[in-house]
Amino acid sequence: MPNNDSFIETTFSALADPTRRAVVQALSTGPAAVSQLAQPFDMALPSFTQHLGVLEAAGLITSERQGRTRVCSLNLDALRNAEDWLAAHRRNAEARLDRLEAHLMTQQQGEAQ
Repeated sequence: MPNNDSFIETTFSALADPTRRAVVQALSTGPAAVSQLAQPFDMALPSFTQHLGVLEAAGLITSERQGRTRVCSLNLDALRNAEDWLAAHRRNAEARLDRLEAHLMTQQQGEAQ
C-alpha cells in the first residue's frame, strides 16, 4: 500500500456505490462468474462490468479468465487494510471518550466531597 490516503480514498469511493457493495457482499461467500454476479441487477452487462472495473482498480477484487468465463474473487488484504484504518480511528475515538469519562468522574467525586 504505497500511499495510505490514496488507498483509503479509492477503497471507500468504490464502496460508496450500493451495486459495488452488493458485489463485495456476494463475493464474500466465494468466487463467482461475472454473469452470476450481474444476474440480480437490472442493468446492461457493460454498465455492470464498469462497476467491476472500479472494484478491481481499487484492489478490492481480482478477476481471471477461466476458459470463456471471467471469474471474480474478493481481495481480503484490501478489506483488511480498510478494516485496520477504521479500527485505528475507532480506538482513537474510544480513548478520547475514556479520558473524558475519567475527567468527569474525577470532577463528580470532587463535587461530592
